[in-house]
Amino acid sequence: MNKKKIAFGVSAFALAATMAGAGLAAADPSGPPQYRQLSGVGSDTTQDVMNGMAAAITVGGQKVIGSYDSTGSANITTKDPANGNCTMARPNGSGAGRSALLTSLQANNGCLDFARSSSLNLAAAAPGLTYVPFAVDGVTYAITPGSAIPRKLSLTDLKAIYHCDPNYVGQGPNYAMTVYLPQAGSGTRGFWESQMGITDADVVAGVYPCIKDKKGTTPVQEHDGRLLDDKSIVPFSIAQYQSQSSQTIADLRGRAILGTIDGTAPTVLNSGFGVKRDVYNVIPTSKVATAPWSTVFVGANSEICKQTSVINTYGFATSPNCGDITKQTP
Repeated sequence: MNKKKIAFGVSAFALAATMAGAGLAAADPSGPPQYRQLSGVGSDTTQDVMNGMAAAITVGGQKVIGSYDSTGSANITTKDPANGNCTMARPNGSGAGRSALLTSLQANNGCLDFARSSSLNLAAAAPGLTYVPFAVDGVTYAITPGSAIPRKLSLTDLKAIYHCDPNYVGQGPNYAMTVYLPQAGSGTRGFWESQMGITDADVVAGVYPCIKDKKGTTPVQEHDGRLLDDKSIVPFSIAQYQSQSSQTIADLRGRAILGTIDGTAPTVLNSGFGVKRDVYNVIPTSKVATAPWSTVFVGANSEICKQTSVINTYGFATSPNCGDITKQTP
């Protein structure tokens, strides 16, 4: 892309006022048993593939994974109320999932057993956490078919856009380009920031004033293309896009199309894409050798790592590091 201001036509896109509540009902655990041995929350990116894992994996003939979506009802109940109070506000995103898991572990209440995460966060945690990779995702940018933003960009171009370079996004306060990030706590947000060479602290402080994480007053939910208009851009998981496209999961793409980065087009299996990441299940480090954590999550022969067809069905590539337990917080 030539380093010059992009010319945008005057276009308007009326986002439905009901956007925040327009999604389908959350696919929380259904069928027996109602409450599972391994209850988890967190990432929007991996919620659907983990729902698939929950349906496919049994131990002793029983489903053992209870994976709760990042959006849906305000509260969730993760364990049998007869054994204690495990009703909590629904965590939305990787960061919120990690925090909720730590809160449960610190309280020793048994309410949560793992968290889903689409980014790696090895900041100190008490008790310690282990990030167990299980699949590979690619992340690119999404725009609309009528956008003035090119469908092919270099990583250098994208970094300039997310640094609010006026030669790309125009002059504030009314920028020609609307540069979106997903909601606070999103793993995709954290990963994309790392790829763009920006920090979340600087984003929150307004160092990059063209970046928004809300449309109006509505937080930008990751992998929901319905917020896009012809002058906006947002990061998007390739796995999410492909599984929405195939109707494997609810289709929230709207008019979104995916862009090509450095000449590599986004594909169904993302192991060869330039901007890629492992995705993780986060478990207590103290449980890596304890069943059912050890049998379900840990090692190349774990129950999750055996489910390659589930991983591929939801648009992810298999990870050569599946089940690895070397990524632990201090």
